[in-house]
Amino acid sequence: MPKNSIYNSMILLIAAILDDQSVCGRGERLALALARENINSLMEGSSQARVEVDVYELQKDSQYDTTDTMCQILPKGVVSVIGPASSPASGSTISHICGEKEIPHVKIGPEETPKLPYLRFASVTLYPSNEDMSLAIGSILRSFGYPTASLICAKAECLLRLEELVRRFLISRETLSVRMLDDSLNPTPLLKEIRDDKVATIIIDANASISYHILRKANELGMMSAFYKYILTTMDFPLLRLDDVVDDQSNIVGFSMLNSSHPFYLEFIRSLNLSWREGCDISPYPGPALSSALMFDAVHVVVSAVRELNRSQEIGVKPLSCTSPLIWQHGTSLMNYLRMVEYDGLTGHIEFNSKGQRTNYTLKILEKHPAGHKEIGIWYSNNTLAMNSTSLDLNASETLANKTLIVTTILENPYVMRKSNYQDFQGNDQYEGFCVDMLQELADILKFSFKIKLVDDGLYGAPEPNGSWTGMVGELINRKADLAVAGFTITSEREKVIDFSKPFMTLGISILYRVHLGRKPGYFSFLDPFSPAVWLFMLLAYLAVSCVLFLAARLSPYEWYNPHPCLRERRDFLENQYTLGNSLWFPVGGFMQQGSEIMPRALSTRCVSGVWWAFTLIIISSYTANLAAFLTVQRMEVPIESADDLADQTNIQYGTIHGGSTMTFFMVRLQRVREEHGGRHRPRPQLQVRIPDGKHHE
Repeated sequence: MPKNSIYNSMILLIAAILDDQSVCGRGERLALALARENINSLMEGSSQARVEVDVYELQKDSQYDTTDTMCQILPKGVVSVIGPASSPASGSTISHICGEKEIPHVKIGPEETPKLPYLRFASVTLYPSNEDMSLAIGSILRSFGYPTASLICAKAECLLRLEELVRRFLISRETLSVRMLDDSLNPTPLLKEIRDDKVATIIIDANASISYHILRKANELGMMSAFYKYILTTMDFPLLRLDDVVDDQSNIVGFSMLNSSHPFYLEFIRSLNLSWREGCDISPYPGPALSSALMFDAVHVVVSAVRELNRSQEIGVKPLSCTSPLIWQHGTSLMNYLRMVEYDGLTGHIEFNSKGQRTNYTLKILEKHPAGHKEIGIWYSNNTLAMNSTSLDLNASETLANKTLIVTTILENPYVMRKSNYQDFQGNDQYEGFCVDMLQELADILKFSFKIKLVDDGLYGAPEPNGSWTGMVGELINRKADLAVAGFTITSEREKVIDFSKPFMTLGISILYRVHLGRKPGYFSFLDPFSPAVWLFMLLAYLAVSCVLFLAARLSPYEWYNPHPCLRERRDFLENQYTLGNSLWFPVGGFMQQGSEIMPRALSTRCVSGVWWAFTLIIISSYTANLAAFLTVQRMEVPIESADDLADQTNIQYGTIHGGSTMTFFMVRLQRVREEHGGRHRPRPQLQVRIPDGKHHE
């Protein structure tokens, strides 16, 4: 088929593939029309060809649908294919087909990951390369001093997109933790992990809608304080409406490529704004999407390259087909001229390197504020960062200026007290005390303002079994407050999760308990050396020994004797000296150490008597010593000499302030004792202590 000269047909045909499925659209179709009209208006009256743009829409990111669309485009005889903006699979398919037919492909979306090898041909891209995005984020982190950061990825490909950034962290001493959103796109568990790990710098690699969803959840979790810094990789950062998320303390940073100094910029914004109002119920107009500006610039870049190529040779186009091996003979030349194009467009300076990647351009660094956003720096593609704001400086003395801090505290005399007529005041004026005065002095020196907030649960802070903390410590960890000012005890457990200032007062824990006072001797004070149980057992022992003596004497033949051996008429008369009365009397004599006229004769009765005498010797000696101590010296028992002694005993009940450092000490000590005893330690009863507000110390 004979070729048609562009200048004979007077038509320069460009194909644009759109994938805009948003409700109100990104304005890409209108951007193409504006570019066409802008170029054609400059060509009126000349012999140059007019520009026409055929628009094709993709319903989904599908290689099959994209191939079918490309087979419709090839017979039209186009000089270039532009797009799509956010369909990586389709973009790869288009690049492959354009490479086979040697038709220049101008990309306006992020680089596909992983990169696919294309045959004999390449494309050019107006979107910043993945390496440049990594370098730009790395430059911002370098301005922060390379802090430990966390990366939240909406897709697994983000590790390939930000490969250079990950490599920089691998060779540094800091840590980059990577967390992936699941299919439900719920960032709450990931944000809680980041909050618990106390990571302050968070990088979000997601599109604008998902980034907004993550920031809104972070705000609900109290992660929008001055402690946190967010870096967003989406290039539609200016479109984010964060009025309900951002406050004066928020640090949210992103990028923009829009060139507001371009002569056509205001007309471009006005046209898109009018189209938005006519076709969309959502207001106000958020601003131009980057893809629409890149579409506008892509048309101008292609036309500029064709114009330069036409000066050296006559360009002709011919219909191509997916089933034919024919290629466009001017495609390679046009691609070379595309790489040599230099153009200042709506997205800044446009220039390409040998790989077809954009070079010698700038990225504006924006910071979100309640009223919108402001430019705080510029990143140059030669990896140079120029910051014109110190709002992101890590120096606390500078960042506190003009900031409002949430201060959590607890009522405790004389540190923080309510005024007697506090109902007549609002906010901080309701409180007075040492800590309030000290806080006011700090605010005057560091030029910040503060808002006093009483801790919600009324506790100082103690660890929970699940690892969380209560009280003021918990509010600091959860970022519900920026500062805690109170009569706060510094403990090793608390120092693991929060930072303390120098203490303004040093106090200790005192243990008070009632000492048992001795009573005056009474009529029965002689019984005090032994307990009633000992006396009872002694009585039982006495009765038992008497019975044993009686039975042993009755059974032993040696205890039976004739009291009158000289009388023949009474030779057969025998008697036993251990009658029942004598058996009861003999132990009494031995116990009183007075002896008795009754002496045992048999071995058995002598053994029983010896055991009894030994027992009475020990009992009498002990009784004598204890009786002398009871009657002469008042015993001063000191059962508790330290906090460990108090924790190790169960007889004396004690109470502490709930959620305080003292309670934490006893809980840890009790757990240690239980572990030492294998869980067999008997739990001590809990004692509830009511202490009036402001009359306690933790």
